Amino acid sequence: MTTEEKLQHFLEFCMEDARSRSAKMLDEYTAALEEAFTEHQQNAIRRAEQQVELEKKQIERETNKKLSLEQINIRREFGKKQDELKEKLFQELLDRLTEYRKTPEYKALLNNQARKALELADKDFITIYIDPQDEENLKDLSIPQSAELLVSEYSFMGGIRAVIPARHILIDNSFQTKLSEAKRDFRFDIKDIMGGEAND
Repeated sequence: MTTEEKLQHFLEFCMEDARSRSAKMLDEYTAALEEAFTEHQQNAIRRAEQQVELEKKQIERETNKKLSLEQINIRREFGKKQDELKEKLFQELLDRLTEYRKTPEYKALLNNQARKALELADKDFITIYIDPQDEENLKDLSIPQSAELLVSEYSFMGGIRAVIPARHILIDNSFQTKLSEAKRDFRFDIKDIMGGEAND
């Protein structure tokens, strides 16, 4: 083998080795790039999923906040409407009481309240007060001598009030007190508002 052939052989061997190494390096570099790309892709997907989750939670929070505010507004409106209806109801009741006070049944009620107050007083002295507007009913009330019947200085919308000083007892059967208590304790039942259906 001549020197030229040896050189040619050596050149071919070197070129083949270089090509082989180059191909191997290229394969390794390509594999590394593909691995980096896959990892980058997975990271991007993971970040995107996290971002979507964060956005979902943010949207849920905002939705819940808006829902809470809307519920508060609805409750406020509902409460306002209840108050309006309650005022209407008690105004109508007051009008009916005014009419009732003109009836014979009301005189019977005054007598009954006075009698019960006298029974409670037993033999103790008692002062019974009637509303100034009921002064004409004074003559119709039968009171024993152990009692005093007076017209109150202040209106209490009907009924009677009485005091048993010996026992420090105040009897308050005035319509004013009864109405105030009824108004204070009155609540609309949601079943009545919703057409009588249970709303559990």
